[in-house]
Amino acid sequence: MTTKGFAASHAKDAKFERGLRSFYEYRDLGIKQATEGRVDAHVIRAAVGKEFSSQAHIHRTTFQLVYILKGWIEFEHEGEGVVRLEAGSCVHQPPEIRHRELGHSEDIEMLEVVLPAGFATEEVESVQP
Repeated sequence: MTTKGFAASHAKDAKFERGLRSFYEYRDLGIKQATEGRVDAHVIRAAVGKEFSSQAHIHRTTFQLVYILKGWIEFEHEGEGVVRLEAGSCVHQPPEIRHRELGHSEDIEMLEVVLPAGFATEEVESVQP
């Protein structure tokens, strides 16, 4: 029997830190370490007092899922247009789809699951409708 790869994360122990976007805080759920970098999962929430800004970009992923836990967020996705996600909404963003955030509620909180854990993000010119 082995416990290698086991991870448990509890709300009472939650630590949010700055990450990819300065206007968000990220809570690592321990999945990256448990899967040796194959998968990453974290909860993202708005950082209090930080001004929102967004540039069109892509993520070099093989899988990306975002599930909204609280609040709302709007994205513009290439070929899909504007998509508003609210608590209970889920989106799969295909690898390298051009997108940008248009805005979010002050109480936005979302779960993101991404493969691989060490993916790159690159800014692009624009999002084509």
